[in-house]
Amino acid sequence: MVATGTQGPTTETRRRRSGLYLRLASGIALIATLVIAVALASRFGTDPSLVASPLIGRPAPDLVLPRLEGNGELSLSELSGKVVVLNFWASWCVACRAEDGDLVATAAAFEEPGVIFVGVVYQDDPENAVRFLDELGWGANYEYVIDPGSRAAISFGVFGIPETFLIDPEGTIVGKITGESNAVLLGTTLDQILAGKRPGEHTAGTVQSGPRG
Repeated sequence: MVATGTQGPTTETRRRRSGLYLRLASGIALIATLVIAVALASRFGTDPSLVASPLIGRPAPDLVLPRLEGNGELSLSELSGKVVVLNFWASWCVACRAEDGDLVATAAAFEEPGVIFVGVVYQDDPENAVRFLDELGWGANYEYVIDPGSRAAISFGVFGIPETFLIDPEGTIVGKITGESNAVLLGTTLDQILAGKRPGEHTAGTVQSGPRG
């Protein structure tokens, strides 16, 4: 009698094993994804772009800054009792041009609830800033100031623009938007502050550190 030997796995058996391996690999990948998602959620909350800022919860610096046009100065302490939206911007900033209309519209919409907007010119010639506003429009319920020696920028830790800080009626920094803001984000954030909440920091886009970058 001729020995036939042991037969290898059939094609059907190999197919079943292959399917099992694929299901196991998919399951492992899914578990890994869930673990990462849970870790991110525990660290950042419901929105991974919300991160802790060292400025959040601290009193805003009491700065006195010259107005962009005309004589006189503006002290942040004068705005006590109002929610202050402090936006650092410049005429050479691409994102600042894109967000300007939303800032102006939101400033007008939130004047009655007790919100005021302050635009701080960041490392720019005041004449260029004025031309920028003459072109795009000056905001109502809006103060425009310059920042000699970048005192305000240094005090707020600004490293690029646009950056927008939210200050509650008690003078505490409760929020920050990094990058180009918009009316929806601004409105939602202000509603939270008016309700007594601290929205924290939101990264809405990249910032520009100077005219060339």
